[in-house]
Amino acid sequence: MTNVYWRVVRRSALVTVAAAVVMIGICAGTVGLKGLYGALIGAGIVAVFFGISVFAVGRAAKVSPQFMMMAAMGSYIVKIIVLMIVVAALEKSTAFNPKTLALTALVCIITWLVAQVIMTVKSKMLYVDPDGGTQ
Repeated sequence: MTNVYWRVVRRSALVTVAAAVVMIGICAGTVGLKGLYGALIGAGIVAVFFGISVFAVGRAAKVSPQFMMMAAMGSYIVKIIVLMIVVAALEKSTAFNPKTLALTALVCIITWLVAQVIMTVKSKMLYVDPDGGTQ
């Protein structure tokens, strides 16, 4: 992957961490200890899932653009299946507040996506190979 992409990922991650910290504070302050636990679990799930994507796509990008797309789609499918398993496993738990988990996860996901779009639009990425190489 290019340095520009890694810069976009790093900045998006930093903005998302800031949003997660704010959400954890809000959830802990309004709901209490169960709100804190729910917010931590929500932020953790988002961090792990986006980390898997970055890792998988980053490794695949070293092989080829086609493999990179397959890795992105494959990791997406695996994450959806794992998310269903995690939700089913946590469904009956009373150790945390499920609303704070969902709200924190949603805020972190939206923050990540918006930050990534903004950073990508602002970055100066080349769309054409300046060396003129053919594939």
